[in-house]
Amino acid sequence: MYFSVITSPIKRYGLIKKSISLFLYIIICSWFSGIPPVLSTDVAYIDCLIQDAEQKQLYNDRYWHILLHYKKTVSGVESLIDDPRFFLSPEGKHNPQAELEATLRALFNAPSDTVNPPLCRFIARYTWLKEKLGFDESRMPVAECTKFNTTMEVIKPKAATLIFPAGFMNNPASMFGHTFINIETASRSKLLSHAVNYSAFTDETNGLVFALKGLSGFYKGYFSILPYYQKVQEYSDIGQRDIWEYCLNLSEDEVKKMIMHIWELQGIYSYYYFFDENCSYTILFLLEAARPSLHLTDQFNWWTIPVDTIKALQKAGVIETVDYRPSKATLIKYIASSLNREQQVAAIEFAKGVIEPEALNEKDLSEQDKIKILDLAIEYLQYSYVKKQLTKDRYTDLFLKLLKTRSSLGKTGEATYQPPRPPEPDKGHNSSRIGVGFGLKKGSWFEEIRYRIAYHALIDNDAGFDSGSQIQFLNTALRYYSAKNKIQLKQLDVVDIISLAPRDMLFKPFSWKVKTGFIQKMLHDGHDHLVYQLNTGGGFSYTNKFFGLFYGMIEGDINGAGSFKENYALGIGASTGLKKHLTGCWTMLLNARALYYGLGDEHKTFELSMKHNLAISTQRSITCEVSRIKSFGIYQTESAVLWNYYF
Repeated sequence: MYFSVITSPIKRYGLIKKSISLFLYIIICSWFSGIPPVLSTDVAYIDCLIQDAEQKQLYNDRYWHILLHYKKTVSGVESLIDDPRFFLSPEGKHNPQAELEATLRALFNAPSDTVNPPLCRFIARYTWLKEKLGFDESRMPVAECTKFNTTMEVIKPKAATLIFPAGFMNNPASMFGHTFINIETASRSKLLSHAVNYSAFTDETNGLVFALKGLSGFYKGYFSILPYYQKVQEYSDIGQRDIWEYCLNLSEDEVKKMIMHIWELQGIYSYYYFFDENCSYTILFLLEAARPSLHLTDQFNWWTIPVDTIKALQKAGVIETVDYRPSKATLIKYIASSLNREQQVAAIEFAKGVIEPEALNEKDLSEQDKIKILDLAIEYLQYSYVKKQLTKDRYTDLFLKLLKTRSSLGKTGEATYQPPRPPEPDKGHNSSRIGVGFGLKKGSWFEEIRYRIAYHALIDNDAGFDSGSQIQFLNTALRYYSAKNKIQLKQLDVVDIISLAPRDMLFKPFSWKVKTGFIQKMLHDGHDHLVYQLNTGGGFSYTNKFFGLFYGMIEGDINGAGSFKENYALGIGASTGLKKHLTGCWTMLLNARALYYGLGDEHKTFELSMKHNLAISTQRSITCEVSRIKSFGIYQTESAVLWNYYF
């Protein structure tokens, strides 16, 4: 088959042309690599580098995609960075090749910004491209990168720790928890190291509004760098959130790579989405920039929950040790737990200045009890001050008086307070859940399958979670009645949040709930109909050693469906409930509520239910439920048993 070369002049000419082009390319690249700068042509040298990069397909390299935050889409790739200043090519957000070419040209052309030229501004890109292409730095514009070098001298990065402030149930935006990275140095205390945080930029004070806007990407998210002690004060002292510190086994060189990427993200925004492109997901790019073999972002396609990212790091073998830093509120509650009610009242009165601390000497108490009372008063006073409940002058006056009395007791027998370490957040059940089972309703047997995207229900095992919190997204139940050959959508909860924050003498939070979605409800004809529901309420919760966690709420309910005579029903009423841990793995939940619907289809609804959940293992449980409902004067009883798997 030699005729294709010998007899075809057109093909022979094409072959010769390609050979000459390749020869010239090799000669030019070799020439520009070895000849002094004064003899070179910068444009030709840049073109040579671009050809080399194209041959090596660096624009498809995983690390290039990490640095630009590219993720696959239906039509190709797209960067999750939305700030146009992050891209040197107009097509950079969607075109990795165009952005790489623009970056190479920007590195070698005379910069318009001499203070922060592209070489310094995109230090991570420059370092990686230099490694891959081996280009001659002497042909580049002179740049000292003073700001970056000074920052590295100040930080002196040595190690990195992933920080997880646990969820705070009274704020919807904080119920999932949060993650950020602490950059540590060998020459400083951990509290003086630098925390790298990604969060939405907003002055919104309403947590529910923040959560709703965050779900829709209404906010811009930015990276910020602050001393770690400021974040501890923000979350632990003010926010009442315990902090978990996950020490990462990143090398010093890997931490430096991470900081170079963080440097490139300064002042750059991405639209913040509460459920997926959030703090925890964006932070994963920093870890991949340090160690690209991790492949962390590939594991989260639809939603990202902070505790799930920690589990991913555990699975990848990145976490070395875990430290627990209890919040100021946890410490206060722990000290108070060793005192009786009268002693707690005395500590509060000392902290508020109602009684002078010297009055403690008149009480018939042991020295150890006096120390605990004063220590509790001091901690509570400090907490009140950071919560801005008293002025600085008032705080200083009370604080000095308490310290003076406390010092008079001496150090002998001085108490040390170490609240017991709770289960680590990543040791609890996974956020998604599927359940299968069967039940009986109005004499008819049914099979049921349930699926929940996230995250935790009151009836689920509490290990790693707050006992009084529930937050569920897209909790869906499908039923099949075999006798009727009928499939029914039992419920579809778009969102279902309950916050049962117990009150005591020291802390007096409110409890609340909000739920919206679709449910099957028995109407005036005695049959179930799919109804849209918006239910919300507020009240108080308390804990008792014998009864457990119990609550009472006033609530409102809005129902809408064409099956109503008036198409809707608006009601108001009350509910109460009890949550009790019968054993470490057995939980019982009792609920009762009564609602009067005075607008629309007028009727009354009474409901009593009981649920039991037995955790077989961390990711498996069995749930038994029974309920009795009266609506439109008609009674209905229902029971079900389900096997649950968390994944």
